[in-house]
Amino acid sequence: MNTKQQLRALAQARRGVVVPGAFNALSARVIEDLGFEALYVTGAGVTNMWFGLPDQGFMGLAEIADHTARIRDAVSLPLIVDADTGFGNALNVRHTVRTLERAGADCIQFEDQVAPKRCGHFAGKDVIPTEEAVSKIKAAADARQDADLLILARTDACAVHGFEAAIERAQRFAEAGADILFVEAVTTAEEIRALPQRLDRPQLMNMVIGGKTPIFSAEELGGLGYGLVLYANAALQGAVAGMQKALTVLRDTKQLREDPALVTPFAERQRLVGKPEWDALERRYA
Repeated sequence: MNTKQQLRALAQARRGVVVPGAFNALSARVIEDLGFEALYVTGAGVTNMWFGLPDQGFMGLAEIADHTARIRDAVSLPLIVDADTGFGNALNVRHTVRTLERAGADCIQFEDQVAPKRCGHFAGKDVIPTEEAVSKIKAAADARQDADLLILARTDACAVHGFEAAIERAQRFAEAGADILFVEAVTTAEEIRALPQRLDRPQLMNMVIGGKTPIFSAEELGGLGYGLVLYANAALQGAVAGMQKALTVLRDTKQLREDPALVTPFAERQRLVGKPEWDALERRYA
């Protein structure tokens, strides 16, 4: 199977596959090296790490396409790519699908927020009208060059119009051609348990560390029937915590040795970026 077919099989198995988020090629390498089965190219992570800005619509199509292409070149895992609202109307969504498909996406996520969007766990969200949102998902499905490319449709309607409205939107997205559904920022355990009973398409559940959704284990979510369990910014939050810890020691002691509790060893860093393979190529072409 190609990576798109692999991802479809993972989602349809409904066993709660954990999908970490990558914010650059090196974080993607770490995810693959640790044995995860798929990864998510996170818009929030790119915005935070690339711009130093909050997840409030500052990322554009060019930035996410560039990161997708670099990550696609670095790893062989299936890639779910966060395309926010599609960067405009239905025609912009069509262009976004073509662009990200060329960049190496296996699945492209679109959401129904108004622009500029914001993190699903921020206050102050709003969503576009249902018919407009459905038209954008139709445009995304129609724009696929490869029939195996998946469309992941996210709704943020739960926070704005309530749980039942979010269910209705998600069902409409499925009818419009979405392959995977994502009801964002549900706030109760009962809602988490209900979603797989109410929607028949494979679903993704987003576990946001410090967010509004109760944390369930991947085993619990798989048992409920979720296909994918997203930890979009676990790597980012772990990286920031690691940087703060190491740099605090450097600031306070004015030195930093190769302590695995603080920094990745030099040799391990070289392994992750493939230096042995590049050394072999250098010898081959010398």
